[in-house]
Amino acid sequence: MTLIRPSRDEDLDAITRIYAHHVLHGTGTFETTPPTRDEMAGRRADVLGKGLPWLVIEVDGQVMGYAYGNWFKPRPAYRYSVEDSIYMAPESAGKGLGKLLLTELLAQCERAGVRKVMAVIGDSANAGSIGVHKALGFEQVGVVQSCGWKFGRWLDIVLMQKSIGQGDSTPPQDPAGA
Repeated sequence: MTLIRPSRDEDLDAITRIYAHHVLHGTGTFETTPPTRDEMAGRRADVLGKGLPWLVIEVDGQVMGYAYGNWFKPRPAYRYSVEDSIYMAPESAGKGLGKLLLTELLAQCERAGVRKVMAVIGDSANAGSIGVHKALGFEQVGVVQSCGWKFGRWLDIVLMQKSIGQGDSTPPQDPAGA
């Protein structure tokens, strides 16, 4: 059985393990030292404290991936824009789980008032991440060439975006005037 749900504290070991795999073996993140469980707990608490989603996908009770949205930039003008992050366990590749997880993340971001989602994808050869974003309607808006150095080579980042909710068609309702 496949289930997408909000992450819980007890998911942190799996989340930390999945991310560590990508840090040590992949180019989707430019981190080079895996964060500790406590560091991942702090990152998760930061996202949840902003009222943004941090989700996991589990198959038969085992966490197979996680995704979250975090403010694209910390300044108040960006409060309707998030950057998505999605990481899947290596054994889940090619099973469509990433697409299911990202679809739900987009729905939850929309419910949280987000209007623009950015994907900042490490490595222009990252066909899996680029493909799942494209399949869900993201458009590529740029490539920053050779901006990261990992595994003895220069890596690009691919910038993609998707409007959700009201997108940029109407001004947001912001009674606080922030």
